[in-house]
Order: sequence, then C-alpha cells, then structure tokens
Amino acid sequence: MGATIVSDMLTEVLIPVAAAVGIVFALVQWVLVSKVKLSPERHSPSSNNGKNGLSEYLVEEEEGLNDHNVVVKCAEIQNAISEGATSFLFTEYQYVGIFMIAFAILIFLFLGSVEGFSTKSQPCTYDKEKICKPALANAIFSTVSFLLGAVTSLVSGFLGMKIATYANARTTLEARKGVGKAFITAFRSGAVMGFLLAANGLLVLYIAINLFKLYYGDDWEGLFEAITGYGLGGSSMALFGRVGGGIYTKAADVGADLVGKVERNIPEDDPRNPAVIADNVGDNVGDIAGMGSDLFGSYAESSCAALVVASISSFGINQQFTPMCFPLLVSSMGIIVCLITTLFATDFFEIKAVKEIEPALKKQLIISTALMTIGIALIAWFALPPSFTIFNFGVQKTVKNWELFFCVAIGLWAGLVIGFVTEYYTSNAYSPVQDVADSCRTGAATNVIFGLALGYKSVIIPIFAIAVAIFVSFSLAAMYGIAVAALGMLSTIATGLAIDAYGPISDNAGGIAEMAGMSHRIRERTDALDAAGNTTAAIGKGFAIGSAALVSLALFGAFVSRAAISTVDVLTPKVFIGLIVGAMLPYWFSAMTMKSVGSAALKMVEEVRRQFNTIPGLMEGIAKPDYATCVKISTDASIREMIPPGALVMLTPLIVGTLFGVETLSGVLAGALVSGVQVAISASNTGGAWDNAKKYIEAGVSDHARLLGPKGSEAHKAAVIGDTIGDPLKDTSGPSLNILIKLMAVESLVFAPFFATHGGILFKL
Repeated sequence: MGATIVSDMLTEVLIPVAAAVGIVFALVQWVLVSKVKLSPERHSPSSNNGKNGLSEYLVEEEEGLNDHNVVVKCAEIQNAISEGATSFLFTEYQYVGIFMIAFAILIFLFLGSVEGFSTKSQPCTYDKEKICKPALANAIFSTVSFLLGAVTSLVSGFLGMKIATYANARTTLEARKGVGKAFITAFRSGAVMGFLLAANGLLVLYIAINLFKLYYGDDWEGLFEAITGYGLGGSSMALFGRVGGGIYTKAADVGADLVGKVERNIPEDDPRNPAVIADNVGDNVGDIAGMGSDLFGSYAESSCAALVVASISSFGINQQFTPMCFPLLVSSMGIIVCLITTLFATDFFEIKAVKEIEPALKKQLIISTALMTIGIALIAWFALPPSFTIFNFGVQKTVKNWELFFCVAIGLWAGLVIGFVTEYYTSNAYSPVQDVADSCRTGAATNVIFGLALGYKSVIIPIFAIAVAIFVSFSLAAMYGIAVAALGMLSTIATGLAIDAYGPISDNAGGIAEMAGMSHRIRERTDALDAAGNTTAAIGKGFAIGSAALVSLALFGAFVSRAAISTVDVLTPKVFIGLIVGAMLPYWFSAMTMKSVGSAALKMVEEVRRQFNTIPGLMEGIAKPDYATCVKISTDASIREMIPPGALVMLTPLIVGTLFGVETLSGVLAGALVSGVQVAISASNTGGAWDNAKKYIEAGVSDHARLLGPKGSEAHKAAVIGDTIGDPLKDTSGPSLNILIKLMAVESLVFAPFFATHGGILFKL
C-alpha cells in the first residue's frame, strides 16, 4: 500500500499548530477592531502628527465625527443590543443545558444496554477475529464526545454573538470616514468569528481523538465510533440555536415592519418603533449565533463521517495515523488558506466605492476556493499513500491518492457553484430579483407568486451540482469520497463564516446609524454594506444546505454499514413506509417553525400597535417607547416555541429505530434528505429574493427601480409584504432544515449499535 511522505510525528504537530494560528489570527483581527473607540475623544488638530493625521481630522470634522452626542448614543444603543442578545442566549442555554444532560444520559443508557452494561471485551463489529473494547466503553466515550461537541457548539455561537455586538457600533462610526473603513471593520469582526470557530472545532476534535486513544489503544474502530458523538452534540445544539434564534429575530422583524413601515410609514430602524431593539438583537442571536453553531455542526459531522469510514478502511486496519487524519489536515490547510484570503479583503486591496463591496466579497469565495484546490493537492500528495483501500459496504475498494484529491476538490467547487447560483437568484443586480420587484406594480399577490416561482426554479442547478458531486466522489472512493467531498465544501469555513457574519454586523450598523440620528449619507453607506451582506448571507445558506446534503449522505452510508444492512431496498414495505414518512418530516418541521414565527409576530404587532396608540408623543419623537416589553415577547416566544420542532427531530430516529428497526429508519433518513434539501433551498432563496426586491425599490439606483419607488409607494408596500412573508422562510424554516437532515443521520449513526441489537420491537412481536 505504501507509506506517506509526512511522518506521524509531523502530523501531530501540524494540526494543533494550524488551529493555534487560526486562534492567534482571530485575536489580532479583534485587536484591530477594538482600536475604533466608542468613547467620545476630543483632540485638537495640532495634536495630530503628520499630514495624514490632519487630513483625517478634517474628514471627521466635515462628517461631524467629533459630535459627542452621536458617539455616546451609538455606545448606548450598542449596549442595549448586546445586553438583549446576552440575556436571551443565557436563557436559551439554560433550557438547552437541561436537554443536553438528559440526552447525554439517554445516549449512555441506550448504548450501554447493547451488551447489558458488560465490561467484557467483545469481537469487533467489522472483523470478528479481532477483540475490541466493551460496549459500555463506547457508551461512556460517546456520551463524553457528545457533551464536548455540544459545549463547543454553544461556545462558538456565544463568541460569535459577542464579537458581532462588539463591532456593530464601531462599524457605524467608521462609516463616517468612508465606506471602505466601515467595510474593513465589519469584515474583520466576521473573520474573528470565522477563525475562532474553525480553529476551536478542529482543536477540540483533535484533542478528543488523542485523549480517547489513551484508552482505546489499537481499537481504532471503537475509538472513531465513539467520536461520532462530537458531531451529534454540535448539531443538536445548532438545531435549538437556529430555531430559537430564528423565531426570535423574525417575530421582532415582522412586528417592526408591519406596524412601522406599512401602517405608520416610518423608516426601518426608526427609534420610535418599539420593536427596533428586539429586531437588532434578533440579527445577532439568529443570523450569527445560530449560523455559527450550524456550520460548526456541519464541520464536526463531516469530519466524524470521514473518520468512521476511514477507521474500518486500510488507514484504520493498518494503524496509519497520518492518512487517518486526512480530514483534519484538510481543515488545517483550510485555516491557512482562509487566512491568506482574508488579507486580500482587509490589507491588499482597499474599497473606495460602494459598487466595489459585493465584488470584494465574491472574490473572497473565488480566491479561497482556488488556493484551497492547490492546498488539497499538496495534502493528498504528502499525507496519503499512493494506493490504499476504502470500506465499501462490506468490501474493500482500492483507491489512489489522486482520486481522493478529486473527491475533495469536487465538493469544494460544487460549493462555489451553489454559492454563485444562489447569488444569481437572490441579488438585485440580476434579472430574477428585478422581475420580482417589477411584479410589485400590480400588488402583493403577484409579488408572492413570482417569488415562489423563483424559489422553486433556484433549486434546479444546486441539485445537479450536488448530484454530480455525489456521483463522482462515490465512484472514486465510495462513502469516504462523499464524506471528504462534504469536508471540501466546508474547508473554507473560516472565510464563509466571515462573509456570513459580516451581513448582520452591517445590518446592525445601519440600525444604529438610524437610531442615533446620523446623516442620510452615512445611512446610505451602511445600507450598501447591508445589501451586499444580504446576498452573501444567501450564499452562506446555500453552502450550508449543500454541505448538509453531502454530510447526511455520508453519515447515512456509515449508519447502513454500522447497522449491518446489506442493501436498502425501496420495494420492501418496511423501507418504503420510512421513505414516505421521512419525505414528510421537513414539511411538518417547517409548519411548526413558520407557525411559531406567525404567532410570536402576532403578539409583537399587537404590542407595537398598543404602544403607538397609548403612549402620547411617541410618533412625534418626544416620548420613548418601551423596548423591553418587545424584547421579552420575542424571548418568551422563541424559548417556548423552539421545543416542539427540536423534539420532533431528536425523537424521530429514536422512536423509528426502536419500534420499526434499522431498515425503516434507513428509509426515513433517505426520505428526509431528498425532500429536505429541496424545501430548504427554495425557502431560503424565495425569502432572500423578496428581501432584495424590496431593497432594490428602496435604493432606487436604476431608472426601473425609480419607476417603482420611492419608499411608501404602492409597489414598495407590496414589496414589504413579500419581504415579511419571506422572513421566516429564509431565516427560520430554510436554514433549520439543513440541521434536520444532518442531525437525524448523525443521531441514527450514534445509536446504530442499539438499533441493530434491540431495534424493530413491533416487527418482532
């Protein structure tokens, strides 16, 4: 089979070093952001040394930068948003913590009972002649890795939210020096989150593997089976973060828009609107904390899926540590590549005009993908033997190292294709969104029809891209190929998250500018940043959904192997009933999340109306609204409403596996994967298109847009209604669906030993 060029000792050094570099780079970016001061500073022109200092001072004077009141106001608003987001996350994490402990106990009991809590060693699952560690050990270590994944996921989300609320007002203040300065502040803040998450995820997984190895020794099959709990922990927390955060943000957003914009005709983020603080808090807890946990879950699961398959291939059988760590080396290379890519946006090129923002963000995706392709080729050459075998449903398939390179690369490029197709369908620079905006001329109904049609149509190319990636990677390297293709799509996660987090930070910056009463020119700059962020957020969701499809399929393959199912035959009734029920689950889940947003928004609308009607002087701007009540409505609703959808996803595999057995469960997983991906892509893109159609009319950049506008026109009101309908689609149901398909697959894999031994109670009667 041949040896690798990189030694095991070097691999043991490279992975933690790459993670450490990522963490240090994130801290450096954070220090640079923190140089923007949020306290008003008086300095005379003479105290500025050099020509540059003087000219900058004059710019600041011209824009009123040294107006104490504005800076103080920005700091106050930022503080209110930060406090709201922190208190919500602490409340959410208390509930999630109870669930986490309860589920950890469940994992221990289910997996421990496989061999009746025996402490005796047993024959290995895939090689009966070898002796492996007892099932009780698998139960204990799976529980520990589940808790590790869960805590890392929560920390990732929390850190992201903290950084975003730290940077939003700083971005607003920098917008007075020009759009370029504001862009760099927002992007650097996003990079802090991206690099911290990528590096922490890698480091915790690497440390866990090495600690578990102390006990497992040569039993790599048992070791990496226990590690799958890490992916389950990451994704289960992400589900609650995404659903809870999504309900919070959209309840506030819909309430603020319907009463503020449509009924009262006041601008977005107007300080007179009682729901405005809740709306800005929502951007952080939904789009930042939720997205962070979500992508961390995808990353953890794709790594776990690849490691499980590798452990029963020649890498694991022959105890080859370096090739075994191939998924971790790909992620390590991703951190270094993203670091270089980030410098292109913040240091190598400066943005001078509004029209340069979106191309700069798109270049990030292209540069990172191109550099990563070279990086993957190097890892495949140095860290893999020239030829090896991969487990393929009971047989070992011979694979060459260049074939594995193609698997990772096709995942990476499929991600880029999905990203750009998503951008085409959701950016107002292209005809699909302009057509949706044009349909607003005849009212909200035609807007809704056009938007839905756009969403359905936008599914076509991403599905073909995913299908090609699956076919090529499976043909080359079986299920391991699909797992590393998913990892390829997520290898540039640090850049992807930086671009993603940039959007909500810019959105918040615009809100703060409006609330602090800053000039129209500054609001225009923050709006331009926000519009670009909207499109890139849609690209990020495309990546998350595409990678979720590949990850779920890889986990599905690992589950089928572990549960010892030889074939999944659709024509057997057991499998077919699972398939049709699985395909229904995304609709059931979406119905729950949409209704949750609707009922929370209903309360929010009533409260905002009540305040406008009962607080004297509120519309005139003399009296202050009661922001706290609106924040409380969103918090209470999201905590209460996130539990039923979460329970649906977490309990389905347990109930189906225990009562109906592994064959029916395999049908459920396949059905949920196939329908979930389509629903998620169409929901996200429909919502994104409606949002940008509204922004297209508001910005009034082209003659066509000016014909439809201005704000407050009938066409604009129709666009606002479309945007409001799209809010829960693009920020709650759509993004949560990718967690549904991944989470059910990884949960089935973790519980596979129990289902294979004790499952299918109803069919045994």
